[in-house]
Amino acid sequence: MRIIITGATGRMGRALAAAANEAGVEIAAFVSPEFTETDSTHCLHAADFKGEADVLIDFSHHLATEELTAFCEARGIPAVICATGQTPEENARIETAAEKIAVFRSANMSLGVAFLREIAAKAAALFPDADIEITEIHHNRKLDVPSGTALALGRAVTEARQGAYLTVGRRDNGRRDPNEVGVHALRLGNQVGTHTVYVDTGRETLTLTHTANDRALFADGALKAAAFLIGKAPGLYGMEDLMAALGKTGG
Repeated sequence: MRIIITGATGRMGRALAAAANEAGVEIAAFVSPEFTETDSTHCLHAADFKGEADVLIDFSHHLATEELTAFCEARGIPAVICATGQTPEENARIETAAEKIAVFRSANMSLGVAFLREIAAKAAALFPDADIEITEIHHNRKLDVPSGTALALGRAVTEARQGAYLTVGRRDNGRRDPNEVGVHALRLGNQVGTHTVYVDTGRETLTLTHTANDRALFADGALKAAAFLIGKAPGLYGMEDLMAALGKTGG
């Protein structure tokens, strides 16, 4: 498998490169606008790469959505979109690209988080009258608030409960609406990422937590997603598809 890494100079780009080297995955190109020197494999823009690759993995920035989807469409290269914070227009662009190429999109590349989302939805359905709150903790340099993962957890919970809706923080003073699911963001030091879903019936509390201890876990997930995507028909794929595939093959 030959991969293109966009956002190659960022923390996750570097973690992905290390994971790829460890796994024996060939890196066809590193892409970052921060390179001061370029060559055939170190490019400022994806379009500068003229070689061959099997899949592009994006850990850059949501503002690169148009550039990267256009490149992948033109070259017929599948894309794993790991960057978060996309606008509705950028999400629409990703969906348009998925009509022509295979696109894997996930706010979090951790299989553990995907499992958390699954059981949080089941808990919301099992306890329809419980209070539900979601918290997320990340390092103090993270740009989007709340995290894409917290929003994905929120969507899973609200879709499992009729009439439920998501509120970021607190709207004002006073009691919560019973259908309101709150999402709270904390930014602390060098935290990699902790997401917790609290489900409280008044008589018992279910606390569901995933803690990322090392960014390498997201790189490992991205490589699994890339391998899964190769040879797939055009379409939009996600962690549920990857989990199902891994479940059939035993990982």
